[in-house]
Amino acid sequence: MPGTDATRTALRICPLCEATCGLTLTIEGSRVTGARGDRDDVFSQGFICPKGASFGELDADPDRLRTPLVRGEDGRLREATWGEAFDTVAARIRPLIEEHGPNAVGIVLGNPNVHTMAGGLYPPVLLSTLRTRNLFTASTLDQMPKHVSSGLLFGSAVAIPVPDLDRTDHLLLLGANPLDSNGSLCTAPDFPGRLKALRRRGGTLTVVDPRRTRTARLADRHVAIRPGTDALLLAALAHVLFEEGLTDLGELAEQVEGVDEVREAVKDFTPEAVAAACDMDAVEIREMARQLAAAPTAAVYGRIGSCTVEHGTLASWLVDVLNILTGNLDRPGGVLFPLAAHDRAPRPAGPGKGFALGRWASRVSGHPEAKGELPIAALAEEIETPGDERIRALIAIAANPVLSAPDGDRLDRALGGSLDFMVSVDPYLNETSRHADVVLPPPPPSRSAHFDFSFNGLAVRNQARYTPAALPLDAGAMDECEIHARLILAVSGMHGADPSAVDDMVIDGSLAKAVADPRSPVHGQDPGELAARLTGARGPERRLDMMLRLGPYDLTLDDLLEHPHGVDLGPLKPRLGQVLRTRSGRVELLPGPVAADLPRLRRALGERDDRLVLVGRRHLRSNNSWMHNIAALNGGSNRCTLQIHPADAARLGLADGATARIKADGGELEVPVEITDAVRTGVVSLPHGWGHDRPGTRMSVAAARPGVNVNQLLDGTLLDPLSGTAVLNGFAVDLTPVP
Repeated sequence: MPGTDATRTALRICPLCEATCGLTLTIEGSRVTGARGDRDDVFSQGFICPKGASFGELDADPDRLRTPLVRGEDGRLREATWGEAFDTVAARIRPLIEEHGPNAVGIVLGNPNVHTMAGGLYPPVLLSTLRTRNLFTASTLDQMPKHVSSGLLFGSAVAIPVPDLDRTDHLLLLGANPLDSNGSLCTAPDFPGRLKALRRRGGTLTVVDPRRTRTARLADRHVAIRPGTDALLLAALAHVLFEEGLTDLGELAEQVEGVDEVREAVKDFTPEAVAAACDMDAVEIREMARQLAAAPTAAVYGRIGSCTVEHGTLASWLVDVLNILTGNLDRPGGVLFPLAAHDRAPRPAGPGKGFALGRWASRVSGHPEAKGELPIAALAEEIETPGDERIRALIAIAANPVLSAPDGDRLDRALGGSLDFMVSVDPYLNETSRHADVVLPPPPPSRSAHFDFSFNGLAVRNQARYTPAALPLDAGAMDECEIHARLILAVSGMHGADPSAVDDMVIDGSLAKAVADPRSPVHGQDPGELAARLTGARGPERRLDMMLRLGPYDLTLDDLLEHPHGVDLGPLKPRLGQVLRTRSGRVELLPGPVAADLPRLRRALGERDDRLVLVGRRHLRSNNSWMHNIAALNGGSNRCTLQIHPADAARLGLADGATARIKADGGELEVPVEITDAVRTGVVSLPHGWGHDRPGTRMSVAAARPGVNVNQLLDGTLLDPLSGTAVLNGFAVDLTPVP
């Protein structure tokens, strides 16, 4: 789309949150000088938020690293060549693996991995190459409860149904604030517009949240629940459906087993029994259940606030139990399973391998794995504690667990004093990467191609979009996919090989499996001939082309290039039989691990701590810890303050703008107070991702307004036992004024 000789425009899918909006970038010379919504984008249709509008500023951030850093003999990081950096990785990691085994290497994957092509394509190859069991990701700070509940219900941890926002008549939303987050595990550009459209067509929006968020203000009903009790409320709603004869599985009846067992399991969770713990009225709980059952179509959707609590997996399970009991799973207007263009072609319905928890455990505390991952809250002890298979080397990719995980001070000490070697793939020298011996910086997003591997599988409408790099690499820079490929070669003993060898290996292996699979569209064909047909200038594009060709829509990379605004693949359709992988071939409504954890939820009926309870909060201008260095996003409502209700502030003698000391089991912080009735009584709110005050970082904007690290209030011992997810919300705190 050429403009003048000096100015042009280019398309780019926004990588800054899960909404994946299409952007039109204005480019002057080698700089992005503006970003607006792409009105022709088949999915986002011109929607843009402040994060997307700041694309140019983020892209040109002067604090971004431009060359690799290597730690010298004097202990200081210095600029180095790419060759020197990868030589150092190969020379330091391979001997550790050969002497101590693969589990001597830990891998940490942060949230930004799912926002890049490289993060979608290469970490799985790195894991299979290293064969380490010490994998830690941001999932155990966020979404692992949903993966576990989906695995147990449907047999696949990635079979996550999403609400059919554009057709539902009733949306029950728990612990989510999509007007600020833009959605999570539900990819929906213009989430605010979709919720407003729901209400315009006569639908109902109910929001369960202890804060009167922007989303709650839009709702027909806002339920200011006591934090951490979502599972109790959901169990009570299920109880009412059974008690009042409101269950109706409809066409699901033949595909679900365990309904009677669930009826028995929730019999003790009457509205009257849970009302005190939830701080709700039993009559309101019954009314919510009746409205849910009476709606022509309905969807129950729970996110961060219902996942990062003591009963996160049970709450995630009960979300889908309600969708199933009301017949709203796998039907238009309810919740449906997306079918992404890069997914393998659907297999016929039938029994599968199922989903298992706890196939191995962490070395020190014995935490069971979930989806191949260990709790990131256990990372520090796995590094510090002596013994066989202690983590001696760490590879951190787009991760900043010093801020995002509990007890960052302990992890900070472990990274700084107990590792033999650390490599970080990160554009910034942040609170975590400052400890690395080698830092490998990817280029700015305008210099990278983009396809959404993760979020297309969670999208509320099936579509496919690919955007090539808007600008060429700067001199001396390295493509992010090549960085990942060379890292794999360096740790695998193939250091020095052409990075295309990694992509060729994946293509050859994938095609060999595809032609041998009777259910594959290329069964029986020659893999060499199939490989020769692949298009794409580089290995990553050839891999994407292969995935599209093996997928369900008969697409190719050329198809996406010919449609720069995307290819619309239509609304979501019922396809439960295609996603079920349970051993029974049916939805297993009361899985064994869930049944075993329900007594813990029953005990919560009689527990009540009258101390203040802390919750986090989302900001429209932020995404965890990785956007606080952008001046345009670091201000306004995006502030690290402790929100408290006026009545609680008066009781404790706190003034607006004053400093309070907040204490919990893991530590204490001093933080400015913000008095607001947007948070209910008995609750305080402090956002996640702040604390940019450690020495040795190079993030000037963030350091000027550092805030405090809320996760330092936690010692990492409080976890949801089924998923290993850290309890970051709904824990008790003590609050006192600072004179």
